[in-house]
Amino acid sequence: MSTIEKIIISYVIIINVITLIMYGIDKWKAQHSKWRIPEATLLIMAGIGGSIGALSGMYLFHHKTMHKKFYIGVPTMLLLQISITIYILTL
Repeated sequence: MSTIEKIIISYVIIINVITLIMYGIDKWKAQHSKWRIPEATLLIMAGIGGSIGALSGMYLFHHKTMHKKFYIGVPTMLLLQISITIYILTL
């Protein structure tokens, strides 16, 4: 495995774990009437590579599943990220 592949895999794992945790924290805050993580932040995390964590968090925590920009946007980002990753790894 090349160095670039190791970097990409490490980045994807780390960003997805962080994103999943953020969705869980936001769900907890929603249930306890606390200050919330902005939707834009959750979507940005998905957009910068955390779409697997975001999608997992949406369904694991039953969070943001009724918001169109999440239930359409996050899977779309995931498909784009998979496509980009495959392209980069096949260069």
